[in-house]
Amino acid sequence: MPRPRNTVCLWFDGSAREAAEFYAATFPDSAVGRIVRAPADYPSGRAGDVLIVEFTVLGIPCLGLNGGPAFPQTEAFSFQVATDDQAETDRLWNAIVDHGGQPSACGWCKDRWGLNWQITPRALTEAIADPDPAAARRAFEAMMTMTKIDIAAIEAARRG
Repeated sequence: MPRPRNTVCLWFDGSAREAAEFYAATFPDSAVGRIVRAPADYPSGRAGDVLIVEFTVLGIPCLGLNGGPAFPQTEAFSFQVATDDQAETDRLWNAIVDHGGQPSACGWCKDRWGLNWQITPRALTEAIADPDPAAARRAFEAMMTMTKIDIAAIEAARRG
């Protein structure tokens, strides 16, 4: 299989393999691929250390680079995962938060490696794009009070 032309490169502080294995076990259409070890010593590691981990998350090709502590993850980058129902929303959210992550607002959470995730039910996306401005506003205002998204509460707010 040819290497993808465009790959998301995620910087890790020595834990790219552990993160990739977690993502592969948690998200569908995800897998760990090739692991490349450093051929020589480098500023944050030694020859033989895992340097690069190729993996996919929900079909998106990624590269985990064990570059050291210089560049931690920020909210400026996140994966947005569209979920189909509350069970899927709960499963993915809980997998991230219960595995050393942290909840945040409006469906966002952070995994134990600092990578940010938006676990976003399709019902929420549809509700805040409702052609009725009042329904969209009610759904949006309900979302603003939530950490993990509650689909039933979003749909109730949308209906008024």
